Amino acid sequence: MNENKNSYKQILKATTLFGGVQVYNILLSVIKTKLVAVLIGANGLGVLGLFNSTIRLIVDLTKVGLDTSAVKEISELNSNQGTHEVSSFISVLNKVIWITGILGAILVVCFSKPISVWTFGDDAYTVHFIWLAIAIVFSQLTNGKKAILQGTHQLKKLAKANLIGSSLSLVITLPIYYYFRIDGIVPAIILGFVIAYLVFLRYSNTKKNKVVKYSLSEVYQKSKPMLLLGVTMSFTSIVGALTLWLIQIYIRNKGGVEEVGFYSAGIVVINSYVGMVFNAMSTDYFPRLSAINKNNILVKEVVNKQANIAILIITPIILLFLTFDFLIIRILYTKEFLVILGFVTFGVLGTLFKAVSFSMGYVIIAKGDSKIFIKTSLFFNTLLFLICALSYNYWGLRGLGIGLLLHYIIHFTVLKILTYYLYNLTLNKAFYKTFLFCVMLCFLGFLGTLIDYKYIRFLVMVLIVLISVIFTIKEFNKQMNLKEILLRLLKINKK
Repeated sequence: MNENKNSYKQILKATTLFGGVQVYNILLSVIKTKLVAVLIGANGLGVLGLFNSTIRLIVDLTKVGLDTSAVKEISELNSNQGTHEVSSFISVLNKVIWITGILGAILVVCFSKPISVWTFGDDAYTVHFIWLAIAIVFSQLTNGKKAILQGTHQLKKLAKANLIGSSLSLVITLPIYYYFRIDGIVPAIILGFVIAYLVFLRYSNTKKNKVVKYSLSEVYQKSKPMLLLGVTMSFTSIVGALTLWLIQIYIRNKGGVEEVGFYSAGIVVINSYVGMVFNAMSTDYFPRLSAINKNNILVKEVVNKQANIAILIITPIILLFLTFDFLIIRILYTKEFLVILGFVTFGVLGTLFKAVSFSMGYVIIAKGDSKIFIKTSLFFNTLLFLICALSYNYWGLRGLGIGLLLHYIIHFTVLKILTYYLYNLTLNKAFYKTFLFCVMLCFLGFLGTLIDYKYIRFLVMVLIVLISVIFTIKEFNKQMNLKEILLRLLKINKK
């Protein structure tokens, strides 16, 4: 029983640690997004969104999935091997990261003109993409440093690096947007990646990880297992980035660059502000799952606990957003961005299903089942593009939100069947009771948003939020005895 409580405490600790980091990042993003939206408008955000999605696509194309495969390898070495093996692997990783980063930059420079034509419809942004080759290099280098901290489970350092990197990026890039407006987008992107790398470099360099010198042929031989797994991860990442890029291109062709700006703004709300739980899942959950991936009983236990905590945390967040949706959009952006309300409302509801499906989906990656991972990735991303294209074509921005909700429900259903068939992975009855109650609360919350009388609407929504918060606290208390934890914290503060 104590072991079970400690397990829940570990998951909650990691979730709150990176949830806290995410909250801080959100506050910074509120300031940055608001000011950037005012300075460059929806059209500027559309240009920024297209640049970012293109950078992500090229990074995913050239990083060979190292940010994921390296975490898996380091996690296993860190739990089963000695310090020398970990240091040896990190030395190899650092060299491979540099090589892939430079290859990515060369690729961008060589194909800058066609990239500009594919992304914006003409070659006017050719020079911009040549400059963004610098961002490609530093993005890849940062991914390598993050993988080291994540794989060696140095979560506090990873959290600090995220906090400091976000803060410095805000302070340095905002004046660029202020003085140069849309012309400052490219310099701001480049500086953001450079700052992030320098901060993560500072926190990932420790005396424990001694540099081991290898020749290029030795680096190739020693990195083979990581690269083989990474190629699979890279393929699926490319598919995901390509899907996002194609959706934005489709929106640009149908509705223009401004519509891309609205879409990008909505995705930021859904993924960053409401989906803060997923940051903790990818940071702490994946390394823990990788370390026990051969024991299906432990995997099942960890997945159930993670899924349970994820939905308990995300449900009040969803309901809070539904309660203050108008106000949140107005604070984050400008009045013209209120058109994304319908898109964001449906997309946010989908994150409840996403929380569970991601908990199950990470099992496939942790197991290293590359063929299954490729097939599922192709299926889900193709489905996402088709659903979003059709829903946008018929219902505009609101349709994109409905499409996302539908996609997440299908994603949850298919992964539930697939993981049961492959690994005999099941979610227990206690989880389903909690999940169904959370679904019911979110459904009632959505119905509450349809009430015309604003005061009655507000009272109903606040009541539903309070019920969700009380329910979450009650469920956590069953597993971890929150009263005892709070009393300990109070005693420490008194001393």
